[in-house]
Amino acid sequence: MQKLVIVESPSKINSINSYLGEEYKVIASKGHVRDLPKSSLGVDIENNFKVKYINIQGKGALINQIKKDAKNADVIYLATDPDREGEAIAWHLATVLGIEPEKANRVSFNEITKNTVQSEIKNPRAINMDLVNSQQARRVLDRIVGYKLSPYLWKTVKSGLSAGRVQSVATRIIVERDAEIAAFEPKEYWTIEALLKGAGARKIKAKFRGNKDGKMELSCEADTQKVLDVCNREKFIVSKVVRAKKSKSPMPPFITSTMLQDAFRKLNFQTKKTMRVAQELYEGVNLGSEFGGTHGVITYMRTDSLRISDEAAAAAQNYIISKYGAEYYPSRRRVFKTTGASQDAHEAIRPASMEFEPEQIRKYLSTDQYKLYKLIWDRFTASQMKNAEFDTMNADIICGEYVFKASEYSVKFKGYLNVYEDAETPEDSEKLNKVCELSEGQELSLDSVNGEKNFTSPPPHFNEGSLTDFLKEKGIGRPSTYASTITTIIERGYVERDKKTLRSTPLGEATVELMKKNFPSIVDYKFTANMETNLDKIAAGEETAEEVLSDFYGGFEKTLEKAQAKISENKVELPVEESDIICEKCGRRMIIKSGRYGKFAACPGYPECKNTKPLAKDGTAATVEKEEPEKTDLKCPDCGGDVVIRKSRYGKFYACTNFPKCKYTKAIKESIGVACPKCGGDIVRSFGRRKSVFYNCDNYPKCDFSVWDMPTGEKCPNCGGLLLEKKAKKLVYCMNKECGYKFDDKETDK
Repeated sequence: MQKLVIVESPSKINSINSYLGEEYKVIASKGHVRDLPKSSLGVDIENNFKVKYINIQGKGALINQIKKDAKNADVIYLATDPDREGEAIAWHLATVLGIEPEKANRVSFNEITKNTVQSEIKNPRAINMDLVNSQQARRVLDRIVGYKLSPYLWKTVKSGLSAGRVQSVATRIIVERDAEIAAFEPKEYWTIEALLKGAGARKIKAKFRGNKDGKMELSCEADTQKVLDVCNREKFIVSKVVRAKKSKSPMPPFITSTMLQDAFRKLNFQTKKTMRVAQELYEGVNLGSEFGGTHGVITYMRTDSLRISDEAAAAAQNYIISKYGAEYYPSRRRVFKTTGASQDAHEAIRPASMEFEPEQIRKYLSTDQYKLYKLIWDRFTASQMKNAEFDTMNADIICGEYVFKASEYSVKFKGYLNVYEDAETPEDSEKLNKVCELSEGQELSLDSVNGEKNFTSPPPHFNEGSLTDFLKEKGIGRPSTYASTITTIIERGYVERDKKTLRSTPLGEATVELMKKNFPSIVDYKFTANMETNLDKIAAGEETAEEVLSDFYGGFEKTLEKAQAKISENKVELPVEESDIICEKCGRRMIIKSGRYGKFAACPGYPECKNTKPLAKDGTAATVEKEEPEKTDLKCPDCGGDVVIRKSRYGKFYACTNFPKCKYTKAIKESIGVACPKCGGDIVRSFGRRKSVFYNCDNYPKCDFSVWDMPTGEKCPNCGGLLLEKKAKKLVYCMNKECGYKFDDKETDK
C-alpha cells in the first residue's frame, strides 16, 4: 500500500474505494480525533486564547491504527468534509500524524462521484488555516460561554443546566413568539363575498373592498348589514377590467435552510432527520451493478450558496430538453445570486448526476432517502426550467356606492410547475381553465351574497421549518448549525415539541428572562449575527481569531462579574406542574418532570419517596403490564429457592424468586450449534455492554475462545480453521489472521 486516504465518515469508504485504484487505502477518522478536555476549560485566556487539545477518550486504538497505516504510506491524503469543521478535522489529523499544514495533501469532495474524487486526488492543496482558525474561534466562543455561564445557571435556575451561545438566542426567539401569541388580543372584522353571474352559465366570486374613496374595514355586524342591504337592492356593474399575462419564476435550488423548511413542510421531516438522510445521500448509496455500485447522489448538504457548476447546468439543460421538450428550457441559462452574507464555498444542493433519476434508483433507496432525494431532484430540475405563464383578469365591480373586486387566473403554460409546486400561485385568485370574459359596463346578476364574521389571528407558533427560516433571515447560525441548535434546545428542556410546533417551557422562559437581564448581549439577535460575520471574516483571512475573541471576552467578563455579584437577587423559582396522579406509596399529588426520555410523574416527597410513573399521552399514569416470569424446575444453588426465567434488555437469565434476599442470577446463553475449536465445547451467543453481541465458549473461563462475528461451523479450505461470517456485509472469512482467506457473498446474492 502506497497511498492512504483518510475520510471523516466510515460510510464514505466504499464509495471512494470504488473510484480509486488498488494502490489506495481508504480509512475513516470517525469524526474528530482531538477536542477540548471535558474536565476543564481547555483555553488559556491570558495567553491569547491558546487552546489545549487532547485525544478524544475511547479513540486511542483508532488513532494508533491511523498512525500505523500512515507510517506504511508514501502519500497521505486528508479527505474530510468540505467545510470548516472538516478542515479542522484534517488539521487535527495532520497534527496527530506530525504533518505540517502547508505540506499536507488536503482534498475535499463537494460531491462523491468518480470524476470529482479522481480529479481532487490529482490536485491536493495545503490545509486552509483561515478555515481552521474560524472553526477554532467558534469552538472557543461556545466553550467559554458554556463553561462560564453554566455554573451561574446552576446557582440561579436549576442544577445540571448548560448554556449555549446560539442556542440561547434560538430559545429567546421561541419564548418571545409564544409571549406575543399569549398577549395577542383578537379584533373582530367582517368580510363579504358575492357570487355573480354574467351572460354565460359560469359564476364569478367578487369580494368587498370598500367604496369609491378607497378601501373600507368592516368592524361590526351593523356596518356589514348596510353593505348587504345595498347589494340586495342595487345592480352590480363592471366598471373596470384589467387583463394581463404574468409569469412566475421557479425557486432557486436548495440551500441548507430551504431544504430543512421544505422537508418539514412537505415530508414532515424533523431537521435532525433531514440532515441525517441528506448525509447518507451525500456519502454514498449502493445502486447495484446496474449503476456501477456505490455513489454519492447529492452534493454537499451544508451550504448557503445558490451557485451551480457549468457542468451541472449543462446536464440539467440536456435532461429538461430530452424529458419535457425544448419549449421547457429558458432562452438563457438561469443563474441565482447568492446574498452577501452567505458563504460561497460550495454549490447549492443538487443531484450529483442527472443520470440517477429518482424512479430509476428508487429500489436502492430507503423510503426516507427516496423522498428527500426526489425533493432535491425536483427542486433543482425546476430551478433550471422556463417560467410558468398565466392569463389573469382583475375587475372592479360597482354596487351602489360600494366596490367589489373579482380576480381570476388560468395557467397558459405550466413550465417548471410540471416538476415542482412551490408556493401558491397568484394571491386572491381561483385556478381555472379559462378566465371569465367580462367587459366594462356589463351588468351582472346577483346569485348570493354573504357576510362572515372573523377575528384577527396571532402570529403562528414556530415550527422547525419556520425557525430555520428565521435564523437564516437574521443571520444567526450557519448551515452546519441549524439542525444541532434546534435539537439541543429541545433536549435541554428549554423548548418542547407540541405536535408540529415548538413551544417554550417554563424553564426556557425563566432562563431567557434571566439572560436578558444579566447577559443581554448573549441573547441579542444582532450581536449573535455580528459574531457570525466576524467568524466569516476569520475564514476569509480578514481578521484573526485572537482579535475576535479578545473583543468578545472583554465585555463578557465584566458582565459575568456583575451577574455573579447579584446571584442571590436573581434566583429563579420554577413553577411546579402538578398532575392528577396520587402517589400510592405516600399519598402526595405527583408532579410532572422532564427526563432524557421525556416527561414522567414523580413524587414531590423525594428523597424520602422515590416513586415515579411513566405518563400516557393524555397526561395520566401509563399502565405498564409486567410480564410474569417463566417457571422452571430448577432450584437456587445458593438458598434452595425456586428459579425462574426473567428478561432484561440483554436477553433472558435465570433468577432466584427470593430476590432481593438472594441475588442469584445466571445468564441463559443461546447455543448456535457449533463446537469450540479450542476445547470442543459449545459456542454460545452472549451479550456485552450496550447490547453488543459476541460469541464465546460455554466453558468460560476455562476456555477463553471469543469472537465478534458468528462462527459458521465450516472449515477454511486453505488452513482448516473455523470460518466466521459478517452478516451485515455478507462476508465469510477465516478466523486465523495468518491465513487471510475471505469470501464476499454479495454478488451471488443477486
